[in-house]
Amino acid sequence: MPSFTELLAGPRVLLADGATGTNYQAMGLEPGVAPEEWVLDAPERVMELHRRFAEAGSDLVLTCTFGATGIRLADGPLAGRAREVNVRAAELAREAVGETLLVAGSLGPTGKLVEPYGDLTQEAAVDAYAEQARALADGGVDLLVLETFFALEEALWAIDGVTGATDLPLVASFSFDQGTRTMMGVSAADVVAAVVPLGVAAVGANCGRSLADTDALVAELLGAAPAVPLWIKPNAGVPHVVGDEVVYEAGPDELAAHVRRYADAGARVVGGCCGSTPEHVAAIAGALARP
Repeated sequence: MPSFTELLAGPRVLLADGATGTNYQAMGLEPGVAPEEWVLDAPERVMELHRRFAEAGSDLVLTCTFGATGIRLADGPLAGRAREVNVRAAELAREAVGETLLVAGSLGPTGKLVEPYGDLTQEAAVDAYAEQARALADGGVDLLVLETFFALEEALWAIDGVTGATDLPLVASFSFDQGTRTMMGVSAADVVAAVVPLGVAAVGANCGRSLADTDALVAELLGAAPAVPLWIKPNAGVPHVVGDEVVYEAGPDELAAHVRRYADAGARVVGGCCGSTPEHVAAIAGALARP
């Protein structure tokens, strides 16, 4: 099939998948268990979710490796197994969707604050992301996605590590959970100024807060970088606690209506994040007039 960069240059808006963690929880993932543990302990469930998104109309699925840097895994049951987890997760995604869909390797924040706010050093971050990128590439992914970043320094170190380890296309996606700024105060213009010159294939946002915030954020990102492909995966609205469950307020049709507007405005890759199910993705596919 065509490469990610070739598809970005084509006329069709690409549809990514939806949430991983919240869907796993609905499938039985116990509280306190990292989704990455299912890569080795319940691979059939990992593949099941990938297949459900493929059947819903996704053009690409993300691996279950958001928290799989060696740094983030160090304090849990997968300590020392970062390469194994990342290679296997990539293999599971490919086995689930075959060669007709793209497989994107997911790389999330380490969970540590950068110096001087915390103890994450540049050297440690670069090494961790290089290790993860190498493993995902060896597992057979088509592209890599840095997602849900909030600290510009960590994102830049991650890009350094990834690009030093592989030449796969790279997406840089941030979480703007303070309206149109990240929790560290980073704006869309800050992201574009720092990241776009580094040659990323696409830039954008995922997770965040409300759909209204994402509406404003999309306009800011498109205004700051009109010539750079835009990646957008919002949550299914704001979460609310109902009894023992966390419920996201936007149903499939509401999320699809917003995402269709992002595509119409110029976004090149769209999908969903927390709370977005295969049903949400199917509604988006319908809103995009998918065949």
